[in-house]
Amino acid sequence: MQKIQFFIITKAIGFYLNCLSYVNAEKAKNKAYQLFSKPRKGKLKEEELPKTLQSATLETFEYNNEKFQTYIWKGNSEVIFLIHGWESNASRWKKLLAHLKPLGKTIIAIDGPAHGLSEGTEFNAPKFAEYITIVAQKYQPKTIIGHSIGGAAISFYLNKYKDKTIEKVILLGAPSDFKIIADNYINLLSLNNRIKESLENLYFEKFNININDFAAHKFAQNFSQKAFIAHDSEDKVVLIDEGRKYANNWKNATYIETSGLGHSMHDADLYQKIVDFIK
Repeated sequence: MQKIQFFIITKAIGFYLNCLSYVNAEKAKNKAYQLFSKPRKGKLKEEELPKTLQSATLETFEYNNEKFQTYIWKGNSEVIFLIHGWESNASRWKKLLAHLKPLGKTIIAIDGPAHGLSEGTEFNAPKFAEYITIVAQKYQPKTIIGHSIGGAAISFYLNKYKDKTIEKVILLGAPSDFKIIADNYINLLSLNNRIKESLENLYFEKFNININDFAAHKFAQNFSQKAFIAHDSEDKVVLIDEGRKYANNWKNATYIETSGLGHSMHDADLYQKIVDFIK
């Protein structure tokens, strides 16, 4: 029943936007982008903060008049930086934290744009990369870990800012091709070519990169950091081919394929491999 309702709602929204595109193309484009970039879940309330995050020291930063939240578990001078994915927040690292803390390093997790305790209504990898930049400039992490679009944001950041302080990168279930994400959205709502083309032009205006070149595995060809890339064969959100693209283009990468973990990739054996890689 829920699948039927979801199908009806998405097609109804698409029908409305398609009709609107013939009356007011600009409004249709903006509404379509707003739907595409606004998370439906992943927000947190400070008074209901998960216990995992309550144990951290909270530090707030600011980007373009929007505040964003970080959580710090203090250790030695070496820093591990955690970057979550779409419709999530820093609490998603609860299980991995149990494996990382014995390393004795300082761990920093972040709430992305419009997620967790961070402000804003729009989320995209380039904007998330700017958040990463601000924190990285202050704390200079040696290891950075990203899940899902958080991994894509890391790749965008490394490509744009050429951060040589980061020595190791860990990507879990990360997408590469932005065009695949954009086309999936178009197909989900059955949007017409008029809206599709206007959205692609908007992406270029916002991100200053053609949608066909907005591919993290292409960026990775020039990365010098050591990488640990893991992807699950049964991931229905980001298909396994995306992980393989990273592995085939990242010069100094260790790649493993898991099975049965899905997109979340929570697994004690996998986390132990990550710890060994960091060591």
